[in-house]
Amino acid sequence: MVLHVCEVIRSLDVGGAEVLLVERLRAARGGKRYTVVCMRASTPELIDRLRTAGIAVVDLSRHRGPAWPVALARTVRRLRPDVLNIHSPLPAAVLRPASRLWTPRPAVISTAHSVRYRLPVLLLDRATGWMDTRTVAVSPQVARSVTVWGARRPLTRIHGVDVAGQRRRAADAERIRREWDVPAGAFLVVHAGSFRPVKNHALLVRAAAQVSARAPRALFLLAGSGPLFRETADRVAALGLGGTVRLLGPVREASRLVAAADLLVLSSTYEGLPVVVMEALAAGVPVVATDVGGLRDLIVPERNGLLTRPGDATALAGGILRAMRGEVHARLREGARAAADPADIAATADWFEALYEDAARPAARRP
Repeated sequence: MVLHVCEVIRSLDVGGAEVLLVERLRAARGGKRYTVVCMRASTPELIDRLRTAGIAVVDLSRHRGPAWPVALARTVRRLRPDVLNIHSPLPAAVLRPASRLWTPRPAVISTAHSVRYRLPVLLLDRATGWMDTRTVAVSPQVARSVTVWGARRPLTRIHGVDVAGQRRRAADAERIRREWDVPAGAFLVVHAGSFRPVKNHALLVRAAAQVSARAPRALFLLAGSGPLFRETADRVAALGLGGTVRLLGPVREASRLVAAADLLVLSSTYEGLPVVVMEALAAGVPVVATDVGGLRDLIVPERNGLLTRPGDATALAGGILRAMRGEVHARLREGARAAADPADIAATADWFEALYEDAARPAARRP
């Protein structure tokens, strides 16, 4: 009998948790049948990737009103999965109690991707979390956080990325750089992320201005979209950085651009365990980032990257300039490649396949 696993996630927009899920399922090789259910998807990119890999996707975007919990529960019940893995707290709060009324009753796993939720969401999530068969945290920081408190039999698994794929893209870096008109001899600094307050693009632009004044060969490419895109573009123009900082908008398969970079930079006020950092390390690209959230779970200062004081543009610029120095950059590149090996998505796919087999056993489902 082929085990049917239903993965439920709030959105299939291009974000960290979403990309982790998609790449893990694409790497799965255990012969299970997967269905992904999402509540929204503003772009078709991730849905297309899943369907190309032969994975069924149910998009409930049309159910945006207050009746969405009913639509979600009915949809998942009709699918009759053996195992549910829920990646978002509100769908989890709906499906945990609902699934206990179904026959046959699926095993329920929750995967926690964040260290914090809004208080009402957190209360709902933790009030129902005891119903999980197992809970998985995607990083040691998440495992220590309030979003996993009280969880039954919690496990920690850093998901990782397609290490082999990123290394192939890194080997093709020259061609990728030509696609983006990167001049020969430029030191390419990439930022890939949504233009939202937490990413602090304003800090990055101020740091880029300082770097440009001291190292004109630095070129910053910023990939992504979001509500602060126009404001950031105006700030770049006001500082006269049009030749140094380019805003690319949404970039399909931004992991290619990351693999072609000389340096990845993050200016965030908060991060969990960023997929883009794992993608960079897999390609041998060092990282300079603000010292926030779970970044220390990935970045060892002076070995595979540098961490700088949060909110300090001068410190961030100093980190970038230091990473541009030849001997420092060579050492960080070597460290980045070494750090990537444990974070391979193929190994994580195998780990989840074994977890699903274990959770589906009748004895494992009893609270």
